[in-house]
Amino acid sequence: MKIVVLAGGTSTERDVSLVTGSMIYQALKKKGHAVVLLDVYLGYAQDADDIFGADRDWSENFGVISESNPDISAVKAMRQGNPECAIGPNVVKICSQADIVFLALHGQNGEDGKIQAMFDLLDIKYTGTDYLSSALAMDKAISKELFHKYGIPTPKGITICRNETNLVETWNIYPCIVKVNCGGSSVGVYMAEDRMQLDAALEKAFGFDNRVIIEQYIDGREFSVGVMDGMALPVIEIAPKVGFYDYKNKYQAGTTVETCPAELDANVTKAMQSCAEAVYRTLRLKTYARMDFRMDNEWKFYCLEANTLPGMTPTSLLPQEAAAVGMDFGDLCQKIIEISMRKYV
Repeated sequence: MKIVVLAGGTSTERDVSLVTGSMIYQALKKKGHAVVLLDVYLGYAQDADDIFGADRDWSENFGVISESNPDISAVKAMRQGNPECAIGPNVVKICSQADIVFLALHGQNGEDGKIQAMFDLLDIKYTGTDYLSSALAMDKAISKELFHKYGIPTPKGITICRNETNLVETWNIYPCIVKVNCGGSSVGVYMAEDRMQLDAALEKAFGFDNRVIIEQYIDGREFSVGVMDGMALPVIEIAPKVGFYDYKNKYQAGTTVETCPAELDANVTKAMQSCAEAVYRTLRLKTYARMDFRMDNEWKFYCLEANTLPGMTPTSLLPQEAAAVGMDFGDLCQKIIEISMRKYV
């Protein structure tokens, strides 16, 4: 197959996306596919005719994940042409030549349904769920509303807009978590032990988004459950060595202990997997996704959110869950393509 792996962009998860894209690109090449790896924002300024016939390593300039989120202004300075346009030179032309585009994007203008909607209009096939379910899952406030409606356990929380900070006066649950409404990879996520820390966390979070979630902190253990084609994979437990599961602990090797399958009572495992499948249905997801959970000391678990384009880096969770059922990284990428193609039958 002719496959474009689309990564990068200008979200705060850019670095994660670039490594995800590079890993997928290498795996699909080993599977014998003709693969092009593109940065959706920087694009490809050279001749894009017969691009799949080019003999080159498309991943050679793709970097690694640093301990902090990337400097987007520096990325925009690299752009040829209009720096405010989210789509780089020749991206649409090259994607139109592919049998399918493997979306390795994360965050804004990648995981929020905008790229998916554009590709639907252009009749370009892509991996993962559609534009509507992408938008529902990306918006944490809407996700929580649907969780409440369909009986999905989720932490108590409120949504605060930049011009509605008076609502903070109604919040009295500590410790709590402050997180941006449409973020990911724990960028713009802060813990607050009291009102003073809450005010400071809100100020930081509003630097990323105009809508922010204040949420009850669930003291206990953290888990994640991947779902492929509606069926849950094994549960994985995530235990940071220091602090909570923030950006650094997610992507710096050696900072977190991950156990898959998680050491849980069989009934709890089954219930959490069933809940992940229910979230998949509730948000109208397709192909694959990963649901994040926390469980308190009384064995009650809560769904935090759904990730419609889970990370596929060396430390990512979904590949570890797939490996637990005998599916290596290359086979996982191939399976995602096969399931995604069913959308177009």
